[in-house]
Amino acid sequence: MKQKQTITILIGAIIILSATAALVGIFTTGGPGNFGYETIRGETVTIYGKGIYKHMSADVAIQGIAQDVVTLFIGIPLLLFSLFGFRKSSVKNRFLLTGVTGYFFVTYLFYTAMGMYNELFLVYVTLLGLTFFALFNLFISFDIKIISEYFSVKAPAKFTGGFLIFNSIAIALMWLGRVIPPLLDGSVYPVDLQHYTTMIVQGFDLGLLLPVSFVAGWLLLKKRPMGFLIGVPYIVFLSVLMSALTAKIIAMGINGVNIIPAVFIIPAINLVTIVCAVLMVKNTKENKV
Repeated sequence: MKQKQTITILIGAIIILSATAALVGIFTTGGPGNFGYETIRGETVTIYGKGIYKHMSADVAIQGIAQDVVTLFIGIPLLLFSLFGFRKSSVKNRFLLTGVTGYFFVTYLFYTAMGMYNELFLVYVTLLGLTFFALFNLFISFDIKIISEYFSVKAPAKFTGGFLIFNSIAIALMWLGRVIPPLLDGSVYPVDLQHYTTMIVQGFDLGLLLPVSFVAGWLLLKKRPMGFLIGVPYIVFLSVLMSALTAKIIAMGINGVNIIPAVFIIPAINLVTIVCAVLMVKNTKENKV
């Protein structure tokens, strides 16, 4: 009971602070607008110049706003919905809440590390801490000894596990395709680096998120208990994250950026993640609480 209260307090604080951060990100517009900036590497980058993301490059700032929209209108409602179910001892909603909390953890990990310093820095840092400890408490709330029994035979564990493996390899190859060629031809710095200090997204993906996806997928494919513990929340997390990525692509297209072929590939992958997440959570047995 004490753990449930702790998680409720943490999730409540996450909802309030993330809603604040998202609203500021979406609606602040003050500033001169786009302008050119010469980086330390001698390249010119177009800076957004407006709102809380005024020091971000224009294309990244647009993506940040799109993600704020997804956080506000998809992430937070899912947190609320799953929290209410979790408080009623629903296993389905415990898995859902864990996965959605994972989305908030990764989101504000990236905002803290990649977002150019702004007035919301301490909000991002606080959200990073809150989401980490909420996620930790949610994971340890499961009984690993019986976790496999939560799922019916209709749960597409093998397909979901295989997809997580495929996703980790495909994304890793895509990022390595950005990083390795400049190292080979001597230019060293990828074009995507822009005016940032390092390749944050690629670094966290290659070093953390994609290995977790691969291992979780492999264990889920084998129907191991740890596969269900990690893999089911991961596919839920990935479904929300891919929804944010789809929104980013749409936003970039609206602003005149060439989004072919990503506009076909990303939504298709997003659809698969949503189907897998829904089916895995749907085929959870509530009588095993």
